[in-house]
Amino acid sequence: MAMKIRLARGGSKKRPFYSIVAADSRMPRDGRFKEKLGTYNPLLPKDSEERVKMNMERVQYWLDQGAEPTDRISRFLEAAGVVEKKERNNPNKGKPGKAATERAEEKAAKAAAAAEAAAAPAEEPAEEAAAEESAE
Repeated sequence: MAMKIRLARGGSKKRPFYSIVAADSRMPRDGRFKEKLGTYNPLLPKDSEERVKMNMERVQYWLDQGAEPTDRISRFLEAAGVVEKKERNNPNKGKPGKAATERAEEKAAKAAAAAEAAAAPAEEPAEEAAAEESAE
């Protein structure tokens, strides 16, 4: 039986509250679970002691039994110092979206056109001055 340590949602609409549970991976998110291991309240400030509460002895027991923590739970465990920190890589997260890319291209095109327009009149008087000197 593949066990997972994961979040089970509770609370009302737009007021989430999660239970940290050890459950069979085949069960639904809010369905049957083996044991409740703690709670997570995302509405509290990040530095609050009450935000994440876990029974670390039972969590360690389930980890020793082979339960796999989900990504969010593994972050909680990393913060608690139970699990070593994993290296994560999401290269697309830092890239601007489609609209922002288009705006940047338009801005660059306008800047290039303005620089070209500013450079062109500055060159013409120099050419005219050179032409006048050669005419004299």
